[in-house]
Amino acid sequence: METTSVARSMQAAATAPTGDAAEAAAPASSSLIFLGTGCSGALPHVRCLIQPSTPPCAVCSQALTLPPERNPNYRCNTSLLIDYCDDDGTHKYILIDVGKTFREQVLRWFVHHKVPSVDSIILTHEHADAVSGLDDAWLVHPSNHKNETDHVPVFLTQFTMDSVGAKFPYLVKQKMGEGNEVTRVAQLDWTIIESDVDKPFASSGLEFVPLPVMHGADYVCLGFLFGRKARVAYLSDVSRILPRTEHAISKSGAGQLDLLILETNRLHGMGHARSCHLTFSEVNLDCI
Repeated sequence: METTSVARSMQAAATAPTGDAAEAAAPASSSLIFLGTGCSGALPHVRCLIQPSTPPCAVCSQALTLPPERNPNYRCNTSLLIDYCDDDGTHKYILIDVGKTFREQVLRWFVHHKVPSVDSIILTHEHADAVSGLDDAWLVHPSNHKNETDHVPVFLTQFTMDSVGAKFPYLVKQKMGEGNEVTRVAQLDWTIIESDVDKPFASSGLEFVPLPVMHGADYVCLGFLFGRKARVAYLSDVSRILPRTEHAISKSGAGQLDLLILETNRLHGMGHARSCHLTFSEVNLDCI
């Protein structure tokens, strides 16, 4: 298998940061941590290793030989952690997407960057590589002085909410515990957002503008525009940018971007009508 057809790269304006843990420039004292920039199956691709080609896939083979922090070919599911520093110096950690590899990302990058917890979660869509780690979200809940876990708000569309409720009913439905106390397996508070650039919302004190994009022929996924001192647009699953989103991130819309994070999952060629992702060639053409 050609791993360039399954490996996803994040392209910021011109060239993406190298590796999953690369940090992008952001407002002073704040930072962006790429917890993952990989496809749904992650990298190395299992099939390349258990059904090796002749010669073996160089990319997936290399992914097993270097430690992840020095290995651009070891990629977990796509996820972004925003370390937002407020004016008073308080750090809030906002997580975009919680995929199948979430626990591995916590062990690798939360520990490496000394991230103590997550204050809020935002979901781009309801595919497995964006929501399957919700079952482990309790691992990163903040704790109060009584060693009790605080509730973590989760922002998502109604469509995503319906899908998450079907996948994880025990995370959504309340149940009565001893003493008639309402309990959940994970303390998650669900907030519905709209797929509308004119309806921003605040997560942990930071404003986000939803950026609807096509993720396949008839599937809408969300990206987000955020940042107080620097404007960042994050589009993690996109096959076509809708006109209203293109306007929102343009000079004639909300103003000049400081950073555009845009995904591709194939190096060469052009996508077709049913493609779910942009190719690197398409991204370069769009950015020229």
